[in-house]
Amino acid sequence: MVDVIVVGGGHGGAEAALATARLGFKTVLYTLSIKTIAMMPCNPSIGGPAKGIVVREIEALGGAMGEIADKTSLQIKMLNSSKGPGVQCLRVQSDKDAYSKAMQEHLLAQVNLEIKEDMISGIEVKDNKIVGVVTSNGYVAKAKIVILTTGTYMASKTMISDIVVSEGPDHQPTTSSLSESLKKAGLELFRLKTGTPPRLKRETIDFSKTLIQPGDSVPMSFSRFSDQEALIKDQYPCYLTYTNDETHQIINKNIHLSSMFSGVVTGVGARYCPSIEDKVVRFADKERHQLFLEPENAEYESIYAQGLSSSLPKHVQEQILKTIPGLENAEIIKYGYAIEYDAINPLLLHPSLESRVIENLFTAGQINGTSGYEEAAGQGLIAGINAARKLQGKDPIILRRDQAYIGVMIDDLVTKGTNEPYRLLTSRSEYRLLTRHDNSYRRLSKLGYEVGLLAEDKYKSIEEMLDSVDELIELTKSIHLDKQSPLHLYLQELGYENNDGALLIDIIRRPRVELKTITQLLNLDFSDEVIKQAEIEIKYEGYIEKAQKDADKLHAMENVRIFETINYDDVNHLAIEARQKLDKVRPITLGQASRISGVNPADIGVLAMYLETAKRKREN
Repeated sequence: MVDVIVVGGGHGGAEAALATARLGFKTVLYTLSIKTIAMMPCNPSIGGPAKGIVVREIEALGGAMGEIADKTSLQIKMLNSSKGPGVQCLRVQSDKDAYSKAMQEHLLAQVNLEIKEDMISGIEVKDNKIVGVVTSNGYVAKAKIVILTTGTYMASKTMISDIVVSEGPDHQPTTSSLSESLKKAGLELFRLKTGTPPRLKRETIDFSKTLIQPGDSVPMSFSRFSDQEALIKDQYPCYLTYTNDETHQIINKNIHLSSMFSGVVTGVGARYCPSIEDKVVRFADKERHQLFLEPENAEYESIYAQGLSSSLPKHVQEQILKTIPGLENAEIIKYGYAIEYDAINPLLLHPSLESRVIENLFTAGQINGTSGYEEAAGQGLIAGINAARKLQGKDPIILRRDQAYIGVMIDDLVTKGTNEPYRLLTSRSEYRLLTRHDNSYRRLSKLGYEVGLLAEDKYKSIEEMLDSVDELIELTKSIHLDKQSPLHLYLQELGYENNDGALLIDIIRRPRVELKTITQLLNLDFSDEVIKQAEIEIKYEGYIEKAQKDADKLHAMENVRIFETINYDDVNHLAIEARQKLDKVRPITLGQASRISGVNPADIGVLAMYLETAKRKREN
């Protein structure tokens, strides 16, 4: 028997297996093939809106995704750089082959981790507790804890029009027996659908008819420990083009042949990543839809047509391309397709990502109803940490909504559930000014160190950096401008007169004033990383303080625990819907209960009084 078995070698499985192994537990990772570990069957990129901050959080906690994304990037870009810091997110265009290979090597070198190539066909459960998994030949591999990260491989089917094949992404094998085993054990499953666009031969594209989308001139990184000199300098461009009325006419004419509209698809598709035929139908008033042409690898031979996901017949996909500027003569290397698969109801999970139905069974990634590599990796890391902590006899790590986007995602899943592929968005976080790209280390590195995943030398380096941020902020509070200040000319050029006696921190809060320029004029020696964080904390201090006060109110309810044995039928004056929803979700705190759909403030007030009365009775 081993300590932990991880099923699935995708992005969630990789982070989960690394976490448990690094924390000292004998771990076995089961995957269909070592060569498919951390593969990118969909978009060849890491990061983006909200997702980029998740990667930063994984990095701050001691995970692997950030550094590997940095060193295998083809293009690096900070999105929303002209907007406020609460929505700025890093995105890298990845060499998907190099990324997968780098993660494979990382896992193969990890102590306490063994990788086995096999398909898992079921789970073994005794007395509502998992004891192992069943391999393809019927062998029961025993483990104290099992983490399922099966991605889109459970009972999966790929679809191009009416051609349906029982397979996973990129023609990988699938299994329906694992789904049946989970159902038999008491888990509730449902069908989800996603899709992917055609891949195009680069040399057949006329890029002169498209708009070039370059990376940042000064690239940033997910990890401060990545070799900055090794970051890609000659970045690969992406390109932008658009559909048009002719494109839409072809789609509408053939819409009945799409898997999604012909009735072949039974699962629910992704609202925020729809197929091109879905976009044309849902947004009929739109004259065009944008398409990004993205390189898939350093050889630059395959181009991913982002925004053109489709399950239309092959000949229709070819017709569509002929209408799009730059793609009139494009050759398809691989056709777009839809894929349908099984997922479990995330409402049956604890916030630790352990099943409420089967003890010692954890799940992470698309099996929990999410979409995206980053969401899977974030869940995998938390599932791995909490699996290890359960073996250590410690309480699980549960990230708050104001502490991390990963916390927002998990809370959404286990509190609200989902009936479609869940995608993390900045708009889902009510505390996004507190969970920024720049302050991920301040939020989470201490926790990563205390858990045991963030190495001591890295943690000390982070602490020194954060001390420098605090030092610079304090310095701006003590400097008054006098007549000899070298800042006068700079401020006058910006239109600010009569600055004598002004406090430096107040000067920095003014529009267009840049802290980096000020540090240069005053000969202050601070790194760009420190300056950027200090500037955000200074300029947005009032907004940050307000957001923190709102978060503190949340903490008060999050600290009120709901005992596991509570019978909601015993709570007088609760609305019937509230009883039903509370009993189904089984929230662990009053705060979580308040976020359940159908539970209103009056119900929370009744529940709070009941808990307070029960607490006093127990104390007496």
